[in-house]
Amino acid sequence: MATAVYATGTRKRASAKVWLIPGSGEIMVNGMEPLKYFGRKDLVDIIKSPFLTTGLGSDFNVKVKVAGGGISGQAGAISLGIARALIKHDPNSRPTLKKAKLLSRDSREKERMKYGLAKRRKRFQFSKR
Repeated sequence: MATAVYATGTRKRASAKVWLIPGSGEIMVNGMEPLKYFGRKDLVDIIKSPFLTTGLGSDFNVKVKVAGGGISGQAGAISLGIARALIKHDPNSRPTLKKAKLLSRDSREKERMKYGLAKRRKRFQFSKR
C-alpha cells in the first residue's frame, strides 16, 4: 500500500470528496464519526457497503468531505466515492463492486416544477362550469 487515493461521488444534489488513506479502518465524515453525523445506522451501513463487498474495510482510514442534498443522498454519494476510490487502489475489485451495483451513479433527480400545474405533475381541479 502506497499513498492516499482520492475519488468523488454524487447522488441527487449531494457530492462527496473521498480520500482512502492506508490505516486502521477509521471513517470520518466532515470531521465527525459517521453515526454521529448521520444519526441513522442504515445510512452508515450504506457507506460501509463497498468495504463489506470487497473485504478491505480494515485496511483504510476514510476521510470524507460531503456537501449538498440531504443525509440519504450524502450517504449514497459517499458510497459511490468509496467504491470508485477502491477501484483506483485495486483494479481487480471492479467486477465485485460492479456485480453488487455499487459503481453506477443513481441518476434520479427531483422533477422540476412546471407552470400551470399545482405540483410537479398534479393538475388543478377541472371545472366544466
